[in-house]
Amino acid sequence: MITFRDKTYRCTSEIILGLVSGKWKISILNHLAKGPVRFNQLQRLLPDATQRMLTMQLRMLESDGLIIRKVYPVSPPKVEYGLSELGEQLAPMLTMLCDFGTTYIESYPDEVSYTDQKHALGVASNNETLRDT
Repeated sequence: MITFRDKTYRCTSEIILGLVSGKWKISILNHLAKGPVRFNQLQRLLPDATQRMLTMQLRMLESDGLIIRKVYPVSPPKVEYGLSELGEQLAPMLTMLCDFGTTYIESYPDEVSYTDQKHALGVASNNETLRDT
């Protein structure tokens, strides 16, 4: 058993799953893996996320040390979000999750349809080119 931040876990992977769990966290991290993004850009990239929810998820990711919020001293204020060193270490694992997700859903071709990007990071699976069903 592991005690971390006053909670007990059976495995360190439970800690990581807790860090990235949340409706928008993985999507946010995937977008930030491509480079720094401003808040309004994130809102456009995640149109179903409310401003309040996006702000909450960003604050949580920042407090967990996965992203960095950079404020530029200009008027009007400019704020950019980017991955921290820890967040950068997580990015390849997110790619692997996306690749596995692609492999998984392709094993059920009658149950999948694509309406937009097929891969959260915007790249094809390592195994094969993604195809429409």
